Amino acid sequence: MKKKLFFIPVILTAIFAFGWVVMMLWNWLVPGIFHWSKINYAQALGLFVLSRILFGGFHFRGSRYRRPPFANSKFKEKFMHMTDEEKQSFKEQWKQRCGK
Repeated sequence: MKKKLFFIPVILTAIFAFGWVVMMLWNWLVPGIFHWSKINYAQALGLFVLSRILFGGFHFRGSRYRRPPFANSKFKEKFMHMTDEEKQSFKEQWKQRCGK
């Protein structure tokens, strides 16, 4: 419970810091390159949130959900207990799915 309470201000600070970074980068680069107008902090924060929704999402689950399946210890254990024929069959199916 204490960890959650500690991370709330850290997350809020990070969001506001990213908004400031987006505003500074936009106002430094975009008006000079594309001749568009400068943006304020609220617009930068909105742009940051919109870009995370469209391109990155918000990953609060941790990095273990983004690892490939073969990095999972259960997967490794299952693969190690397969016979040679089962391993070969699995590899062929994997190649067919990946198109290689």
